[in-house]
Amino acid sequence: MRRTSLATIWIVLALGAGAGLGACSDLREYRGEWRGSRIGGAPALVVGGAIDAHATLAIDALDPHGLHGLLSVDGVIAAAPVDSLPGAEADALSGLTFAGSPLRVYLAFVDASDGGGPALAVVALYEDRRVEVRLLRGGTSPLYAIFALAEDDPGAGAGSS
Repeated sequence: MRRTSLATIWIVLALGAGAGLGACSDLREYRGEWRGSRIGGAPALVVGGAIDAHATLAIDALDPHGLHGLLSVDGVIAAAPVDSLPGAEADALSGLTFAGSPLRVYLAFVDASDGGGPALAVVALYEDRRVEVRLLRGGTSPLYAIFALAEDDPGAGAGSS
């Protein structure tokens, strides 16, 4: 009887581990250059920066514990390093999620070139191979912008400043 119970436990654990692995995506697949336009037309979503701004995120390295890359946003950020916050990665914030159920969300502060001070970048990776970048900044030069990025966005260079 005991032997059957242990065998049953091992089968359940193996199936659970296999199901978990099948649902995971290899985050390394997101390395490379992502480009896209600003999205969201509501006034609350378009604070600071140009409405027609484009963003480029070059992801150099990432894993479940961190992201490293370079971010450019027309008129706001000029090729600034993006390094996820180690504190957030070690905290409950590492499991942050929201509508759309991103696979993984990274938080980083990025130096802005527009004179308004650093911005918080929220980088979300989605299972359907897309990336969203949200930029937030308060103070005297507020910023709230959302960018939908894809690996190949031919319009990303158009209208850049």
